[in-house]
Amino acid sequence: MTDDYTIQFTFAIDDPELDDDRRLKIASKLLRELRDLDEVEKVDRAEDFNPEAGSKPGFATLIGVLTAQVSMKNIKTFLSFLGDRLGDKPIELTVKAGDKEVSIKAKSRQELLESEKIAKDLLAAMGGNNG
Repeated sequence: MTDDYTIQFTFAIDDPELDDDRRLKIASKLLRELRDLDEVEKVDRAEDFNPEAGSKPGFATLIGVLTAQVSMKNIKTFLSFLGDRLGDKPIELTVKAGDKEVSIKAKSRQELLESEKIAKDLLAAMGGNNG
């Protein structure tokens, strides 16, 4: 059933005026709130797969970047939640289903909510609507 299929969202505020400390504070608060949200299967800080030379492998995370796994039936609630929390801050979002992914830059709550259609289209393109 498609409603049980999980989509992975990786996202961060894409505001050049914010310094790393501010991004970290926003992401930490959002991380706590998302962990309390029943509609989110799993959420954590995004790992840096290209860490700087000399950093410890497995411990590098991207500043202010979170990854959440959300079932198809909860995408709209999840995106509405993000839109409510982040207002009209620009956000960079990667939607991943299986081995397919698409990057989206949303500059408003409305653009963020339109990501639901993109996620469902992505799932349909990979044949996820068969099961």
